[in-house]
Formats: sequence, C-alpha cells, structure tokens
Amino acid sequence: MRAAELSELAAFAAVARHKSFRKAGEERGVTASAVSHAVLNLEDRVGIRLLNRTTRSVSLTEAGELLISHLDPAFGEMAGALDALNRYRDTPFGKVRINVPNSIGPFVIGHVVGPLLKKNPNLQLEINATDRLVDIVEEGFDAGIRFGERVTEGMIALRIKPRIRLVVVGSPAYFETRPKPETPHELKRHLCIQNMFPSGARYAWEFEKDGQTVSFQPTGPLSLDDHELMMQAALDGVGLAYVWEPRAERAIASGKLVQVLDDWCQLEEPLYLYYPSRRHMSAGFRAVIEAMRAA
Repeated sequence: MRAAELSELAAFAAVARHKSFRKAGEERGVTASAVSHAVLNLEDRVGIRLLNRTTRSVSLTEAGELLISHLDPAFGEMAGALDALNRYRDTPFGKVRINVPNSIGPFVIGHVVGPLLKKNPNLQLEINATDRLVDIVEEGFDAGIRFGERVTEGMIALRIKPRIRLVVVGSPAYFETRPKPETPHELKRHLCIQNMFPSGARYAWEFEKDGQTVSFQPTGPLSLDDHELMMQAALDGVGLAYVWEPRAERAIASGKLVQVLDDWCQLEEPLYLYYPSRRHMSAGFRAVIEAMRAA
C-alpha cells in the first residue's frame, strides 16, 4: 500500500471517530479541507461514498461502517507494532492527549507535567482544560480526569490525588454589611454568585454536617462558569463565592477573603484518571499513568 493511500485511510478513520472534519484535522495536525480532500480521494479511488455530509453533520454510510470496522483493528495492530519499538529507545515518545476540568486542572496536574516531560523529553503532552463534559473516546483523548460519580461506565479508572473540596468565601468588605452565615440555610439572606456549567446549567452548593445534607441553589444577580472570575467577584465584594479551596487558599491566608461554613464543606468524591480499555497502550501513555500514580 502506498503512503498516500494509508494517509487517506487514516484521515477517514479520524473523521469516523470524531464525526467532524475540523476535529479530525486538529488530531492529525492539518486543516479540515486537507482531511476532506483526502477522504474524497479515497471515495473516488474505491468508487463508493463512505460519508454522508451536510452543513451540520457528518455520518458514516453503510459502506463506511464496514470499512471502519476493519480499519480500527488494523490501525490498533499497527500502533502496537510501532509502540513495540520503544524497547529500543531510552524514553517513551509520541503524543498523549488528556482532558481535565479547567476549574481543578492546576491542582491536579500542574505539579506532574514538569517532572514528567523532563524525564521523557520525547513525549508530547496535549492537555485540554474545560469544564464541559467530554466524551474522551469520541473526541480522541487518551484519558480524562473526573470525579468518581462522573466517570463513564466501562472505563478503567485510576484514583489520583488530591481530594479537594468546595468552600464558601466572601470579602471583609462584604461582611461589614452582612453577618457571617452560621448554617447553609442563612445563605438565603446573602448575595451568592451562581455557579454555571459551560452548558449554562446552574449547579447547587452542596453541604453536609453530622449526617445532615443541604443543597442550596443561589439566585444572585451574577452567574459565572469560571472559578477565577468567581474569586475576583468575591474579592470585589460582589457576593459570596463557592470555589475550590486550593484556588482560594492564598486569598484566605492573606485576609483578602474570609471563609465561612467551614464545618459544612466536605471533601468531594475522589478524582480519577480514566481511560478506555485498550489492547495496545503506548509507552507515552503508560508514562503518564505512572506519573499520576506516583503523584
């Protein structure tokens, strides 16, 4: 098989995974038009339409489904063969793509990246930080990081550190005009910044103490989907914020923010590095797993 033909098949396989020419191009490091051109060449060569295309979506034809069912195992075998060469190298190589929630990324992998890349100079680490719920298989990631209750069923999950919690903070200036809440029920008398997912959905502030759980849904005038912006709004005296404790630690220690309801704020579910079961795991990905486990 010629290199051009193999490249066309690889381009088609990427589109089949992502159902998107743009995402397939990002994975392969080329433009969406280059991927589209490669797939068109493949279709012309085999004389069969493999993809259905509209302005909004891409889907596989029956012939495309048949082809990808044969290509996936074949590409897996090739990846395994190439990875077997790692025994002749000093360090792992290649790209590893990881998805991590933006709000907790610095606390989870920030201290891992430097030592990992220093130890493995041929490794390329691509980290996508977003609080959007991501299908790591569909979007071409090797692994993701989530709290336990959000890990997709059927995934291999490795528990990692740290275990963190969300806390309630406000500025000293804010508390000059309002008393500090002693229980979550008293939050109704406060201005509270609403927490949003990237989808726009709001999520409640969760509390627990002595077996009693309280779920509070803020109704304040400000809604944000970024914890840094929540921190800044709290520092500016806009209202109370519900943010990850490591993000607020320095401001609390310096007196710029005041933490309240400490005994009601409990640790979240454990964090996990999760990934699909696979027959061939690259040496680069194994290095990432080892680094996360050691951390």
